[in-house]
Amino acid sequence: MTLPINRPFTLVLGSGGVKSVAGLGVAEVLQREGLHPAAVAGCSAGAVFGALLAMGCRAPEAIRQATQLWSREITSRRRHRALLELALPGLMRFGDDFAMRDDRLIRERLRQAFGDSRLEQLATPMHVQATDALSGEGVALRSGSVVEALRASVALPFLFAPQPWGERLLVDGSLSQPLPVAAAEPSHVVLALGFRVPFPQRASSASRLATRVTAALSNNLLDAQLANADPHRLVLMVPALERRVGLFDTEAMPYLLDLGRRAAEAALPRLRLLLGQRTALSVAA
Repeated sequence: MTLPINRPFTLVLGSGGVKSVAGLGVAEVLQREGLHPAAVAGCSAGAVFGALLAMGCRAPEAIRQATQLWSREITSRRRHRALLELALPGLMRFGDDFAMRDDRLIRERLRQAFGDSRLEQLATPMHVQATDALSGEGVALRSGSVVEALRASVALPFLFAPQPWGERLLVDGSLSQPLPVAAAEPSHVVLALGFRVPFPQRASSASRLATRVTAALSNNLLDAQLANADPHRLVLMVPALERRVGLFDTEAMPYLLDLGRRAAEAALPRLRLLLGQRTALSVAA
């Protein structure tokens, strides 16, 4: 039976590439239990999957759409000028809009999923975390085009160009708040799903060297955020992966969804306690 809760909660889905799809496994358990977030906050891929839930999708439909939204295809279109811009920056006018990949496909996928929806009109209030490319400060997006906000939040430097937003240029939210727990209202309980970035031990390629740098940055930011979070209202899920999963390893989605379900099941007792919700067993007793 569905029982009343005394406090609202915010569901926070952190960055992690395809790993963030585990949040839809979490949502599946929450929906089964009749627990509905009062708000959703997300960063990077976590924002993309969280926006499906904020739009009102039930977990099965969100999972179906997730397989279209996040795939290796979205990074497959190369910008042919990129290598020239790197090799001859002065001649090719290298600038803030540099990118290795063409973003037209990811924009198309986002438009198919969200159309002309605006953040302030979603069924559940949504916070999308991005980062100001010129100052480095975190930027909380709560109104405006869903497509443009999500495009900003996934704009990983070098991979995709920054997203214009008014007078600003925005890039991936993981550079400022990989797990935006601070986005929740002070009165809300926070149910947060995040992932640590694996740290390569050997820099055997340029990509592994870049991953080593971003892993150190993201993991240190995550630790700092959690150190400042209120433990009396935070239910944290940082599942340990039993296998290596890349940013676009979509074959791992079934495994990740199950990981999210198991993490949610384990978190339910503490979540119910913080929400002030009595269990069906205690009511019967």
